[in-house]
Amino acid sequence: MGDSQMTQTGSGSAEQALNKTGRPGRTLWKAVSRVAVIAGIAYAMAAGYMYFNQRSFIFVPTGELSTPDEKGLSGITVETAAMADGTKVTVWHAPPAAEGAPTVLYFHGNSANVSSRWKRFKQILDSGFGLYAPSYRGYAGSEGSPSEEALISDGLEHFDRMAASGTPVIVHGESLGSGVAAAVAAERSQTDLVVLEAPYTALIDMAWDRYPWLPVGLMMSDPMATRDRVGKIAAPVLIVHGTEDRVIPVEHGRRLYEFAKDPRQLVIVEGGGHSNLWSNGMWDFVLAAWVKWREGS
Repeated sequence: MGDSQMTQTGSGSAEQALNKTGRPGRTLWKAVSRVAVIAGIAYAMAAGYMYFNQRSFIFVPTGELSTPDEKGLSGITVETAAMADGTKVTVWHAPPAAEGAPTVLYFHGNSANVSSRWKRFKQILDSGFGLYAPSYRGYAGSEGSPSEEALISDGLEHFDRMAASGTPVIVHGESLGSGVAAAVAAERSQTDLVVLEAPYTALIDMAWDRYPWLPVGLMMSDPMATRDRVGKIAAPVLIVHGTEDRVIPVEHGRRLYEFAKDPRQLVIVEGGGHSNLWSNGMWDFVLAAWVKWREGS
């Protein structure tokens, strides 16, 4: 009987010890599980926010559309162009003043609006060149909503409308517009010169660099892969990028140059940023490229 009591007492002590030992492990597991669930919910919410708001990061229309007269520009008419789907967009248009001069089809960057580029347009016009500068869908003066597909489709329509006049065509893309310019020029062999100002290899490449924790390959609606299109351009390609560009690093311009075919030229502006290339000789580079390749053709 004594042995039986001793056995029961020993067994109970062992079970109590096991319970005491197991309790901290279960508590830790529950804590880890709660943290994992909270982290998963937070990640899903962040990914969902980025997915549903991604275009607000790419397309940033701001400000009211000024008139050419308000900016002191003469010879520019403000036109309304109806796209294939009926969407109406605003275009600033001026024919070349010099005989045989080209018209610049200008695709602007992602912020502000077409009228904020008026100083650039003045340089273009002062050179005797023509100008055709559309305002993107969803930007000041234009209806609709922007997207990669819509901007490229519109860009091709703009090219065809302008090229019908018979003037030579320079397709110029600034920042965001560089992707549109490359896509248009890749499909329009009549292009005489392509200018890519502070370009990117692809918007999806930039997203991968900035958000490595997101599955951007599955999420992104507008990848704008310029690297896949620039090699299809038959016209000469001029790429200009600044070494101090903090928005689109200069490596994008260098890599894009490798994807392009000859004839091509890469101009790296030492100390140049993303938005000040025009004050660092941008238009002079374009004029020199035009003379070089036009005379050589």
